[in-house]
Amino acid sequence: MPRPQRCRRICGKPMVTGFSPDHITGREAVVLTLDEFEVIRLVDLEKQTHQQCAMQMEIGRSTVTEIYESARGKIADSLINGRRLIIDGGNYKLCDGEPKWCYKKHCEKQQRKEKINITEKGDMIMRIAVTYENGEIFQHFGHTEQFKFYDAEDGKITAEQICDTNGSGHGALAGFLTDHHVDVLICGGIGGGAQAALMERGIKLYGGVSGSADEAVKALLSDALSFNPNVHCNHHNHEHGAGHTCGEHSCGGSHQEK
Repeated sequence: MPRPQRCRRICGKPMVTGFSPDHITGREAVVLTLDEFEVIRLVDLEKQTHQQCAMQMEIGRSTVTEIYESARGKIADSLINGRRLIIDGGNYKLCDGEPKWCYKKHCEKQQRKEKINITEKGDMIMRIAVTYENGEIFQHFGHTEQFKFYDAEDGKITAEQICDTNGSGHGALAGFLTDHHVDVLICGGIGGGAQAALMERGIKLYGGVSGSADEAVKALLSDALSFNPNVHCNHHNHEHGAGHTCGEHSCGGSHQEK
């Protein structure tokens, strides 16, 4: 008798549940299950490893690989053969926010504890994010495990909060900051692809900064922050998208905003 299939944990149902090719009808639809959709979201969009995805979905890494290959095959079938794609069904359970790696729920719990609302802010509030490690500005944007968020109004800090990224990598961090309504980012090194993603989302960048995170934010609010407007990631042996190789650049030099 085969062993029962383990239920797969997903963070939520998709906003769009079907895609149809133009001018083609009558062909049998391809059904992408919700657990397959979740694996595609975590691996291809959030840039998680199969191991990180397995932890979040509470299944084995080999199971993630099987689901991923099945999902990619279905998506290819839909695109190449002009078949409607439907997202429905599957063996899944919805997230209850309890696992420690569920970053959205983790942040919400921290907000309640600290009485800071990190997902909503008034129109007059500026939200500043800093790549963060042990009180200092972490120097590699794409590998930061924490951000420290600061809310500021009239040049004064009104709230602070540290939030884990929980495995979100280069491709997902810009979206992570957007989801948390960040206006400004202070960091050390950062690649060209990430800079473009931040610019697209309207997040102002102050790169090439080091030292205390708190002091950097205070300097920013007093128009005294030294930064490098031409910053590049100097994390050797790591390549970013869009043809950028970190090892080709360094973060040297600074610039004081006028």
